[in-house]
Amino acid sequence: MGGMESQLFDLTGKTALVTGAGRGIGLALAGGLAEHGANVALVARTASQLAAAKEWIEAQAGRKAWAFAFDLADLGGIERLFDEIVQAAGGVDILANCAGMTVREPTEDASVDDFNRVMEVNLTSALLLSQAFCRHRKQVGKGGRIINIGSLACHAARPTIAAYACSKMGLLGLTKTLAVEWAKYGINVNAIGPGYIATELTAPLQADAEFSKWVLSKTPLGRWGRPEDLVGTAVLLAAKAGEFITGQIFYVDGGWTALI
Repeated sequence: MGGMESQLFDLTGKTALVTGAGRGIGLALAGGLAEHGANVALVARTASQLAAAKEWIEAQAGRKAWAFAFDLADLGGIERLFDEIVQAAGGVDILANCAGMTVREPTEDASVDDFNRVMEVNLTSALLLSQAFCRHRKQVGKGGRIINIGSLACHAARPTIAAYACSKMGLLGLTKTLAVEWAKYGINVNAIGPGYIATELTAPLQADAEFSKWVLSKTPLGRWGRPEDLVGTAVLLAAKAGEFITGQIFYVDGGWTALI
């Protein structure tokens, strides 16, 4: 491999801030970015999960990891959280917004409180973190990368997840807007749309034989995704290899969105 090629996916010297990093997709992406050379600041609600994630990343990838237990529903505390992370890590080059939640209920009965909570965690917190990241990157005078974890719900909806679908379609709108608006700062903004991924969060769906059969029938590659399936795309979007990619969503979905 030539010298230039070998650096295409090298994140050495970079620091990534990953939300939702205690488990599932966030944990897999934090680990994958670390394995490609990045130090990682981990944000999640559950301190015990974070401690285990930090230990795993430091042992597996031999990179520095910092753990910050924080609930992103606390919108007012996000700017202070970001400042603390910059202080601890010395800067943030890559922001991966992976935290997310959902509420399943018939939309005619949906509570406004539930709707707002999902929108705040999935969309508003990503906006506030991105704003803090942008201010920071402008201050250091260098560009950066933002990776938002979208969903098949960026593309289409299914019943009972109105708040989730609105938040994820909104996240795609935010991705494109920031990509266009912040290109002048050298900040690339992209999204990844996972298909159905086997995580703790989707365990009840995997256990439902009928639902699982439906998922497999819609997935040409014929299996549930794994969190690790998203790592390659995230590394591409964070690394030199992705420097001319912005405003895009990459569906990592086993072919779901290609199927009529």
